[in-house]
Amino acid sequence: MYTIERNAERTSSAGRLLYDIFVNFPDQPVVWREISVITSALRNDSQDKQTQFLRGLFETLPGRIQCEMLLKATEQCFNTLERAEMLLLLLRRFPDSVVQHGVGLGESLLEAENIEDQESPVNCYRKLFVCDVLPLIVNNPDVRLPAALLYKYLNKAAEFYINYVTRSALVENQYQGAQDTPDLLSPSKRSSQKCVIEGLTEKSSQIMDPWEQVFKILSVVGVRCEWQMDMSRRSFGDILLKMKDVSRYIGNYDNEAHTKYKTQVVYSTVLVFFKNAFQYVSSIQPSLFQGPNAANQTPLVLLEDVSSVYGDTDIDRSKHVHKKRKLAEGREKTMQSSDDEDPSGKGRNRHIAIPAAELPNSAEVLESFRLARESWELLHSLEPLDKEFTRICVSWKTDSWLWLRIFLTDMTLYQGQYKKAIASLHHLAALQGSHSPQQIPGQGPLENQRALIQLATCHFALGEYRFTCEKVLDLMCYMALPIQEGTKLQEEQPKLKSKFRKVSELKLWPCTSAAIMPYCLRLLLACFKLRAFTDHRDDIALGHAIVLLQHEWPRGESLFLKAINKICQQGNFQYENFFNYVTNIDMLEEFAYLRTQEGGKINLELLPNQGILIKTSSPPLGLLQQEFLPVLQPSVQTADRHHTVTRGITKGVKEDFRLAMERQVSRCRENLMTVLHRFCINEKVLLLQTLA
Repeated sequence: MYTIERNAERTSSAGRLLYDIFVNFPDQPVVWREISVITSALRNDSQDKQTQFLRGLFETLPGRIQCEMLLKATEQCFNTLERAEMLLLLLRRFPDSVVQHGVGLGESLLEAENIEDQESPVNCYRKLFVCDVLPLIVNNPDVRLPAALLYKYLNKAAEFYINYVTRSALVENQYQGAQDTPDLLSPSKRSSQKCVIEGLTEKSSQIMDPWEQVFKILSVVGVRCEWQMDMSRRSFGDILLKMKDVSRYIGNYDNEAHTKYKTQVVYSTVLVFFKNAFQYVSSIQPSLFQGPNAANQTPLVLLEDVSSVYGDTDIDRSKHVHKKRKLAEGREKTMQSSDDEDPSGKGRNRHIAIPAAELPNSAEVLESFRLARESWELLHSLEPLDKEFTRICVSWKTDSWLWLRIFLTDMTLYQGQYKKAIASLHHLAALQGSHSPQQIPGQGPLENQRALIQLATCHFALGEYRFTCEKVLDLMCYMALPIQEGTKLQEEQPKLKSKFRKVSELKLWPCTSAAIMPYCLRLLLACFKLRAFTDHRDDIALGHAIVLLQHEWPRGESLFLKAINKICQQGNFQYENFFNYVTNIDMLEEFAYLRTQEGGKINLELLPNQGILIKTSSPPLGLLQQEFLPVLQPSVQTADRHHTVTRGITKGVKEDFRLAMERQVSRCRENLMTVLHRFCINEKVLLLQTLA
C-alpha cells in the first residue's frame, strides 16, 4: 500500500502509512532503505519534483517520530561527514536536542579534522563545526560550557574565517566555476564567495558575510564570559579604543579575571587587526585574492616619496646665464633636495599620498591601515598580550601568509624601521618565490617584484645608495616597454617643506611599468645627485645625473643649471656616454653654447676615446681621476660608439663635436623612456662602479 501511495505521490496517505511501518517494523532493512532515501533528500540541495515530494512526506510525520527517525538514521551512518550532516538536521529541527548532542558533534568534527590531518583550516570538518554547529551551541543558553572551551572554539572559528576570506587566487581558482563573475570576488562583495569546499556541496560551502559571522561569535562568547563591553554593533575604532582601556588594568586583576580580560583584549584586537590588514592588502594588491578578475584594478606599493629630488636651494643663477636658462627664472622652486630628508622618521603620523584616480576609496584604505597598525602595537604593548598573540600566530602558521607579510612590510616601512623592513622583504621575496606567477594568475611581473621595489626604497632611506642602484637596475629587466613619455601620474602638488619637519612622506605608488620606471629613475638621480654635486669632482656621476635629469624635463632644469655651473667652474668635463643617451634639445644647446667664446670655451670631452687621442693638445682628462680610464673603455659597446677621433688635434675634435651634435639633434624625437631604459641596462656595471 505504501509503495502505491508513494508512487502516486499522495503525500498525506503515504505519510500515515510510513508512520505505521516505522512504528511496527523499526528494524526491517527495507524500512531503513526507505528512510535512507528520505533523509538523503532532506540533505540534498536539489529542487527536483521527487526530492520535494520526499521532503513533504517527511514533514507529515509527527515531530516525535521525525526526531526518533533522524536519531536512528544517524546511528546507521559510519561516515563522519554524513553522520554530522544527519545530526545537524536533528539539531536544527529540534533545538532541545542541542544540549544533548551539540558539543559531542562539535568535538567529533574537530577530532576528525585532526585524524584526517587537513592541511588547511578551510576544510569540510571545520566548516561544519564553525558555521553550522558552533552557532547552535553558543546561542543556546541551556548549553553550559566552561570559559576555556569557549576560548578554544573562538580560536577555531577565527582561524577558519580568516583563512576562508584571505585564501589566495590559487585556491579559489581550483574551485571557481565558469559561472563566477568578477563582482562576486571583489573586496566589497567577498562576503559571499561562490566556491566549493572539498567534501561539501556548493550550497553547504556558501558563507554569507564571514567577517560579520566571526564578530558575532566573538560577541556571544564575550557575553557568556562576562567581558567588559558588548562587542555587537560596535565600530572597529570603538572596539580598539575599549581594548586599549581594558589593557591598562590587566595587571591589577587576580588570576581568573586576568585571564578573562587578557583573552578579551587579545581576541578582540586580533580580529580587528586581521580584518583591517586584509582590507588594506586586498585594496593595494587585489590580484592576490581575485586573480584574473582584478585585471582592471591597479596594484599599489608603498614607497618613500622622492618627488623632491629635483629641488635644490644652492643654485647661483647669476653665473653663466644663457638664453635658454632664462626660461628657468620664472619657475618657482618648490621642492627641497631629498638628501636633506631625515631617513629615520619613525613618526606615528607620516602622511601617505595616494593618486586619487588609482584608489577612489583611499580614505577607507588608510583608515584600515591605521587600525591594523594600532592593533598590532597594542598586541605587543604588554608581555601577556604579546605572549598570547605569538602563540596564536604560531598555531595558525601566519608566518606563511603572503598577504600578511605584505602588510607587515608596509607597516615597518611606515614606522621608519628600514633594516627591519629589509629583513621582512627578504622573507616576502621567499614567500613570493613559493607563489610563482604561474600559480597566482593575474599578477604581473612587476607585482611579483614588490619586494625588489621596496628594497630599493629602504636602502635609499638608509643612505645605502649602491644597494639602491643595484635593486633599481635589477628592476629595469621587468619593465614593459615602450612607456610613453607623456604618461604622468596625478601626484599631489609638492609643497614647501619646513626645515623643522623631520619625517619624510610616503606614497602608495601604482605597481606598473608606467609608474615604477619613473620612480626608479628618480631614485637613481637621487643617488648620483649626492655624489655629483659635492666638492669632490666626479665627472662620471655628474654625467649620469645629467642623463637622468632629462626625465620629467623641465622639472630638473634648476639642477641641470647647477651641473652646468659646476662644469664652468671646473673648466672642462669628460663624459664619453654623452652622445649615447643625451637627446634633450635644451641640454644639447646648452653644451653647444659651452664650447663658444661667450660660453667660456669649456673643454668638453664627450666623444669616445677623445680624452686619450687629444691628450697632447688639451689637458689630460682634466681633473678626472686616472682610475676611471679602464672603466670608461668597456662601456663602448654599440656601433655608434666606435667613432674615433683620427686627427688628434683640437680643430679636428671641434669638427667631430659639431657633427656629433648635429646627429644628436636628429635623435630628439626618440622615446626618452626607451633611451633611459637602454642606459640602465647597458651601463649597469659602470653605474654600480660609480657608487662603489
